[in-house]
Amino acid sequence: MNIKSTIFKTAVLFAFYSGGMVFGQSVKTGKNAEFSHPSAEELARAGGVERCSSTEYEEFLQKHFPGRMTADQFEAWITPLIEKERNNKSQSGNIVTIPVVVHVIHAGQAYGVAPNIVDEQVQSQITVMNQDFRRLVGTPGFNSNPVGADTQIQFALAKVDPAGNPTNGINRVNLCQANWSQALINSFVKPETIWDPTLYMNMWSVQFSNTGLLGYAQFPSNSNLAGLNANGGEAYTDGVVANYATFGSSDFNTTGTFLLSAPYDKGRTMTHEVGHFLGLRHIWGDATCGDDFCADTPTAHTSNYTCNPSIPSCTVPSVFEMVQNYMDYTNDTCMNIYTVNQKDRITAVMNNSPRRLELKASTKDVAIPLFPNDAEVKLERECTTISCTTPTAQSVKVSLYNRGTAVMTSAVINYTVNNLSQTFNWTGSLAQDKYAIVTLPMPTNASGGYMNITVPTVNGVADQRASNSNIFVNYMGAPTRLNENVVFNLQRDQYGSETSWTLKNSAGVTVYSGGPYTDQVNPPLITQNWTLNANECYTFVISDSYGDGIYPYGGFYNVQSTTGSTLVTGSHFATSQTKYFKIQTLGTSEATKNTFSIYPNPATDVLNIKNVSDKATFEIHNAVGQLVKAGNIENAQVNVADFVKGVYIITVSDKNLAERLKFIKK
Repeated sequence: MNIKSTIFKTAVLFAFYSGGMVFGQSVKTGKNAEFSHPSAEELARAGGVERCSSTEYEEFLQKHFPGRMTADQFEAWITPLIEKERNNKSQSGNIVTIPVVVHVIHAGQAYGVAPNIVDEQVQSQITVMNQDFRRLVGTPGFNSNPVGADTQIQFALAKVDPAGNPTNGINRVNLCQANWSQALINSFVKPETIWDPTLYMNMWSVQFSNTGLLGYAQFPSNSNLAGLNANGGEAYTDGVVANYATFGSSDFNTTGTFLLSAPYDKGRTMTHEVGHFLGLRHIWGDATCGDDFCADTPTAHTSNYTCNPSIPSCTVPSVFEMVQNYMDYTNDTCMNIYTVNQKDRITAVMNNSPRRLELKASTKDVAIPLFPNDAEVKLERECTTISCTTPTAQSVKVSLYNRGTAVMTSAVINYTVNNLSQTFNWTGSLAQDKYAIVTLPMPTNASGGYMNITVPTVNGVADQRASNSNIFVNYMGAPTRLNENVVFNLQRDQYGSETSWTLKNSAGVTVYSGGPYTDQVNPPLITQNWTLNANECYTFVISDSYGDGIYPYGGFYNVQSTTGSTLVTGSHFATSQTKYFKIQTLGTSEATKNTFSIYPNPATDVLNIKNVSDKATFEIHNAVGQLVKAGNIENAQVNVADFVKGVYIITVSDKNLAERLKFIKK
């Protein structure tokens, strides 16, 4: 599908240019204190390593989401369910396969250069988890302990992506930053990359800014506990995260390309964290001789870092602590036990906890029919700052994947920007599921706007799957000059004292600004009318003084035309976000044409569309250009209730007019 010229025949064109996102960390108390960390004594015992911060992360979530159950409330809810599952063999006796997507987060490094780990390293992690959770004979995951158990949970990399196209379950994302704090992972990385957590277990391989941290997970939620509100508020952060150097096992490093660090190089960091994801607690109950609510794991005094099987337990000195349990802190080679009671607990979570229950029914691990010649194209981020003073068009980078069964040796890439059509002929050699970074040169007179990229032919024949090789993106090239009265909207979060913004002209003079605001629960939408000058370059900067942005708490901003069309929008950032634009007036005949508009934006359940007939159709693409929904527009509405939180582009087509509008699903 090509971009129609009518898309640009609106009252104004408004091209925006995203500057580099500036990230930072700070220490904070109060509403969202930074994740707590082990004491100096604990770190000394651990040799400077923070084995797992899932408990601290859970404390962080409970502070952010008051409706989220406490640990005691969770135990009160799950205990009778465990007993029920033990007596319900028909429900608990089935093997469950969980589809997995692994988001490999990097900063533009080449394939195989840290932290952009190779496919085989990712795949080795799935193999290890299957050995461990299934207690497979003849593998390091087998044990002869009388209470050792096959949990009957297994994992498979997804074979179908959210748009219904083939995938290998590995989602590589360049986020243009070398390393990440936990706060930034929550406020930016996860919301930016997550796939529907009811259909996929999301795993992230990252480089932590805390070099001693190995990983952490999000405990399961419960929306049915008496006295508590339904709590899906943290669905967009649900999953497990690991340091790239602990993701996978050196046992499978036959090519010498894995990027792992001993002694945490056997994949047990993720076995441990996925245990948390499925409801298991540390064996010492996160307290001296605490309770992990599993009777067959002897009560431990505290975390163990050495593989000493002769440590007397707290309650029965003749019974030793289970240092081999995956939910302790011992080295990877020591761990090899999940117990019968831990299995019971996992079964209860999988059968009752929101999102975990939905995962049981997911079929995203079931392969769809494949074709010999099938290309997928994805937009790659541009990490260099592009501003409205950029004098020439900027080239665009895409990743070209081979999703076909035949080796890909050639592909034709067509791309159109503002009716300027170009063709790039790629040649090379790509095995199935491998990719190449392709730079698409732009014509010197290309201006910013929506860009259509297609791959019509692969290996000299027609591409056999168009749904994954036809994307629409916002081209951040040479600036378009525009002029218009526009409307600025800001939905700040409840911590307004952290939020401020400025709009400056090319001389650096602030023409509009706002914040800091007062802290307020359910703050109202802020709306301002801006009058902008022709042939002027503007810089918009929005900042959060803590560094956790506004998105996780329902915040967003946008700039709209006076008819309601969204021109610029944003929500995902950490410390600050910068956008650049220029403006110019179009001719009278163009300005009088009707255009579509959408509301509310962000949307929760329904997106209303103005100025459409009963013959109008729509297509919705996600932030990476994948088609997620299409159909007829009925009663001037489109239902988006089942969408994952994030940014989307809806293409509205009616008679001879087509327009693409950006919206946020909150």
